[in-house]
Amino acid sequence: MFYKPVEILAAFDVSFVWDYREELWEGLKATMKVAAIGIAGAFVIGLVMGAARAHRIPVISQIGGVYVEVIRNTPILVQMFLLYNGLPELGYRVDLFTIAWLSITIWGGAFNTENFRAGFEAVPQRLREAGYALGFSPLKTFVNVTLPIGGRIALPSSINTYISVLKNTSLLSVIGYADLTNVANNIQSNTFKTFEMFTVLALVYLTIVWTLSALIRLLEARLALPERL
Repeated sequence: MFYKPVEILAAFDVSFVWDYREELWEGLKATMKVAAIGIAGAFVIGLVMGAARAHRIPVISQIGGVYVEVIRNTPILVQMFLLYNGLPELGYRVDLFTIAWLSITIWGGAFNTENFRAGFEAVPQRLREAGYALGFSPLKTFVNVTLPIGGRIALPSSINTYISVLKNTSLLSVIGYADLTNVANNIQSNTFKTFEMFTVLALVYLTIVWTLSALIRLLEARLALPERL
């Protein structure tokens, strides 16, 4: 039997969702905590490894290349299970929160490495040469020329990576981390209110992603490069 949209909306139990607001709030806080660490970590890894790869720094560049290839070409779920099940076998007892933020940070860092590498390599050579002509050292040239320009070039692709990091926190429920998805799924399992629970879950993620996207787009507009460098 098929229900009309009006009938579905009429059957939506708002009071049920409100009754579980505290549990959902705790799950949301857990999600945002891991997402914040993951985004910050992806930024740092991407910046460092992207610079090393763009400037062909020996050893670090090669390590970064292997890291990017392995992480970008394996599913993030496999990486999560590897950390969750593999670290204890190696003798490392790590709490679930650490495994949660570490897994999405490693994933996001690999993608952001390529974002920053492409951004830094897109900086015109003449601008770097101008820095050298002013007496800047290679490090000062990077900080004052390559980083500001290349970082802005890499910003759009980096935005997509940060949003993906946020959305990928929903996969942490498979290892038992009490994020928003995990909490919502447990509530649904106990109450059988599937439609209400996952509708709310989708709306919450949609709101967070839209808000994050809007804020970063504003930043992107403020940092926009001139059409001609």
